[in-house]
Amino acid sequence: MAETPSRIRPFGSLVAAMVTPLTDDGGVDLDATAALAAKLVDDGCDGLVVSGTTGETSTLEDSEKEDLYRVVAETVGDRARVIAGTGTNHTSHSVEMARRAERAGAHAQLVVTPYYNKPTQSGVLAHFTAVSEASDLPIMIYDIPGRSAIPITTDTMLRLAENPRIGALKDAKADFAAVTRVLAATDLDVYAGDDGLTLPWMAAGAVGVVSVSAQVATVAFRALVDAAAAGDFDEARRIHFDLDPVVRAVMTHIPGAVSAKQILRLQGVLSNAVVRLPLVDPDEAELAPVLADLAEAGWVIGSPGTPRVARA
Repeated sequence: MAETPSRIRPFGSLVAAMVTPLTDDGGVDLDATAALAAKLVDDGCDGLVVSGTTGETSTLEDSEKEDLYRVVAETVGDRARVIAGTGTNHTSHSVEMARRAERAGAHAQLVVTPYYNKPTQSGVLAHFTAVSEASDLPIMIYDIPGRSAIPITTDTMLRLAENPRIGALKDAKADFAAVTRVLAATDLDVYAGDDGLTLPWMAAGAVGVVSVSAQVATVAFRALVDAAAAGDFDEARRIHFDLDPVVRAVMTHIPGAVSAKQILRLQGVLSNAVVRLPLVDPDEAELAPVLADLAEAGWVIGSPGTPRVARA
C-alpha cells in the first residue's frame, strides 16, 4: 500500500450527490449515468458522490456500484473528484466496497456512520478505522443521525480526525456548535450535508457542500459556494434566498432521490424518473408541493408531457 500523506483532501467544493439513472425496466443505465456526470461537471461541480443515499445505494448490487464508480471515473475523473459511496452498517462489507471503489478508479470514498446497529462510539471509531486501512482512498465521513440512528460525538470526531486517511466530514446533523468545534480543533475539510445550510456552514469555515439539490440547480450552487469562499456574503446571501424554495422542493416533501429524478426528468436531463422499491413514484398530490416550490423560485414548469423545467 502506498505511503499515506499527512492529509489528503481530494474532495472538491461543490459536490453533487448523484442520483442513479435507471432504465425503464429498473436496470442501472450506465450511459445515462455518464451523461449526467458530464453535465454536472460541465455546469460547475468539482466533485460527485456516486452511489450515496441519493443514488439509492441500499438497493444497488455491489457489482452495480462498482460499474457506477468505474463509468463516472472514466467519464469525468480527469475533471472532478469521484467519491464512491462505500459505507454500510457491516464493517467487512464496507471494507470490500472500499477495495472495489479503489479498483474502479474512484478518488475518495464517502463512509456513513453504521446504521441500525447503533454501536457505541468505540464501535464507530473501530468501524471507520477498519475501512481506512482497507485501501488508499481518503475518507469523507458522513454524520447523519437522522438515518443512522446515532450521531458521531464531537469527541469521537476529534479522534477520527487524527487518522491521516480521514480528510473530510459531511455534516448532516445540523449542530452548529459541534461543527464549530470540529472546524476549530481539526484540519478536516467540513462540508454542509444539508443543502439549506451551505451558507452558514461556509461562513464558519466549511469548504463547500455535498448536495442533492445541486444536481438540479448546479450553476446557482456553484455561484453560492464561490461567493461564500470569496467572502462575498451579500452575494452569497442573495443566492441562498433564491435557492431556498428549490431546496424545499427537492428535500422536504418526498425522498430526495425521488424528487431529484422527477425534476431532472422535467428538465429533460433524464428520460425517466424510475426508482427502485421501496421508493415509488409520487402521485399527483405528492408532486404538487414540489412544483409549487419550484414555481415560487421563478421556475417555469412544463405542462404534463412537456419535460422542461427552466428558470424564468
